[in-house]
Amino acid sequence: MSNKILRLPAVKTKTGLSRSTIYARASQGTFPAALSLGPNTVGWLEADVEAWIEKQIAASRRAQEQMA
Repeated sequence: MSNKILRLPAVKTKTGLSRSTIYARASQGTFPAALSLGPNTVGWLEADVEAWIEKQIAASRRAQEQMA
């Protein structure tokens, strides 16, 4: 498990999501929560973001199988 912390630009690149979508989904509980790194700095655990991506891939594949 990676303890590497990703900042917002890296999270946006990995997920393809916009800043506002990342924060909206995090507040809804459908995206990993950010970690506070300082007064005005946040980051995300790379392992959490990777797990979220894998979950999205699995859900997409299940949906495609059901449509077929």
